[in-house]
Amino acid sequence: MPAAHEPIRVVVVDDHTVMRAGVVALLAPVPDIAVVGEAADGRAAVGVVERLAPDVALVDLRMPVMDGVEATAAITAGPAPTRVLILTTYDTDVEIERAVEAGAIGYLLKDTTAEQLAEAVRSAARGETVLAPRVAERLVALMRRPAPVVLTSREQDVLGAVADGLSNAEIGRRLVIAEATVKTHLLRVFAKLDVSDRTRAVVVAMERGLLPGRG
Repeated sequence: MPAAHEPIRVVVVDDHTVMRAGVVALLAPVPDIAVVGEAADGRAAVGVVERLAPDVALVDLRMPVMDGVEATAAITAGPAPTRVLILTTYDTDVEIERAVEAGAIGYLLKDTTAEQLAEAVRSAARGETVLAPRVAERLVALMRRPAPVVLTSREQDVLGAVADGLSNAEIGRRLVIAEATVKTHLLRVFAKLDVSDRTRAVVVAMERGLLPGRG
C-alpha cells in the first residue's frame, strides 16, 4: 500500500497493444492511480515488477512467452510487494482456479467499467480480494462442489469382485485376503460412496467411472 497522498503505482500487462493502451487510458484520469510501466508478456512483466516494484500489477491470462498464471506465481513469490490483479476475458473454472492458486489477489473481466477498475485497483493495493460477480459465483460453486471420490486399487478389486457376483468368502479367496478384510474394504467403499449395500455400491461406482473396464 502506498504512503498517504501518494498515487497507487500500477503496471499493466497485456499482449494486445490496443487493449493495454485502453487500460492505461482508463486509469490515466484517476488522480490516485499512476501507471508506471507496461509489459507485453509474462516474462517481461516479471522483469518490470522487479525493477519498478509497483503496488499492483494488472495481468492478462493468455500471453506468449510466459502466461499470466506463471507470471502471477513469479511476481507473488518475488521480493516486490506487488499485488496481482487478473484482468482477462476468460472466466472458466480452470482459469480461475489456476490464477487464485498462483497467488492473484483478484480476478476481473474485461467488461469492467473504468470506475470498477479503479476501485478494484484501490482494493487490491489495500490487500483486499477483488472478484468480478461472475467469478465470485463460480468460486462459490467450486467450493461447494463435493470432493472427488477415489477408491484404492484394493477397494476397486473388492468391488469388482462384488460386481462379478462373488460372496465375501469368494472374494477373499480370489484376492488371497481374509474375509474380515473384505468386509473392512467394503465398509470403506460404502462410506466413500455414501451407500449402504453392495448392489448400490457397484451401481454408483460404475456411474462415476470408479471401476475401470466396467460400465
